[in-house]
Amino acid sequence: MSAYREMNRDSIGAELSSLRRRYQQMQQKGLMLNISRGKPGADQLDLSRGLLSVISESDSLLAEDGTDCGNYGVLEGIPEAKRLMADILELEPEEVIVGGSSSLNLMHDCVSIGYLFGYPGGTGGWGKEENIKFLCPSPGYDRHFSVTEHFGFELVVVPMNAGGPDMDVVEHLVQDKSVKGIWCVPKYSNPEGKTFSDETVRRLAAISPMAPDFRVFWDNAYAVHDLFPSEPDTLLSLMAELKSNGRQDMALMFTSTSKVTFPGGGISAIGASRANIAWLKKHFAPQVIGYDKINMLRHAKFLPDLEAVKKHKAKHAAILRPKFDAVLKTLDKELSGLEIASWTQPRGGYFISLDVMDGCAKRVVELCKEAGLILTGSGATYPYGMDPRDANIRIAPSFATADEVKTASELLALCVRLAAAEKLQAE
Repeated sequence: MSAYREMNRDSIGAELSSLRRRYQQMQQKGLMLNISRGKPGADQLDLSRGLLSVISESDSLLAEDGTDCGNYGVLEGIPEAKRLMADILELEPEEVIVGGSSSLNLMHDCVSIGYLFGYPGGTGGWGKEENIKFLCPSPGYDRHFSVTEHFGFELVVVPMNAGGPDMDVVEHLVQDKSVKGIWCVPKYSNPEGKTFSDETVRRLAAISPMAPDFRVFWDNAYAVHDLFPSEPDTLLSLMAELKSNGRQDMALMFTSTSKVTFPGGGISAIGASRANIAWLKKHFAPQVIGYDKINMLRHAKFLPDLEAVKKHKAKHAAILRPKFDAVLKTLDKELSGLEIASWTQPRGGYFISLDVMDGCAKRVVELCKEAGLILTGSGATYPYGMDPRDANIRIAPSFATADEVKTASELLALCVRLAAAEKLQAE
């Protein structure tokens, strides 16, 4: 089929009539599909059931250093859990605090600490200053944006390039003293699945912000989430680059096992320089005596080292690949050559990013919903939920079954075509 914009008005009209008939047929099926959030499917969760029995009633609850995991204390986490999470983050165990199931909770706490008290090198809490700003590479992760919006930061969009955030823009913006940080998902970014290039990591580690307490919030959520475990993307170590520049205090790094074991029962971690770790412990101490050490012990026994994590994630990848393939093959079959959409082909992570014709994303989401398919809201991948082009849609294939994903993709592609044809006929 020809590109839509090359069709004359009669051809577009005929195409629109055909698409509407197909759409009505889909509506009559009474579908109830959802590809809106990056939740592991039940088959993925089953891979971690061994975590529930790795410690029995008769087993010792002592960590390797003798800590009683059933009692109070040890704010930074037990040694074996610190070592595991440090390996994932490519840090030393002394540079890690192990938390509860949510890394987002740790990020929120770190923003809160910055807002109320600031960070070493600064003059006090960010919230005491006027017009504080946070850089938001976009399209990006909506929950990141909501954290800094909640604290009243002005959210500043930074365009995403093939190798990560546009560093020319970042280097310019950090010359504003009111810019206090930047959100980053450096490997298999949400939603585009991009991995930051070596050049991007080096330039990020070399920036000289006007704000002395500026922090890079480095959310390496998908550090081990390779769809092709034998050919993973590689990510340069930000901390190694920062240390070589004498700027190791500039980054706060996060990860979790939320999509490795159980999202509702995993462990998380924050990694940072030793100066930052000491600062964070000072401010964490009034709110928590220690996180769930029994869960840390379970994870350390179930996944004793990074190699075990990689082998476990390879099982996840075998489940996820057919779902991603179903989306990509359908989009290619239904949309290639029409010049009304483009999409990413991620090598890891949990999402596919779809860009439809400008001004059509809201309509696509609306059409899908009316036919029984729930998508992430249009605009969600931009600060304040406002996509300036109204073009980006995040696709999350993981939770649905493979058959459901195939049906959802067919409906999505139909709605993309229908919204584009409607727009062109109205022009």
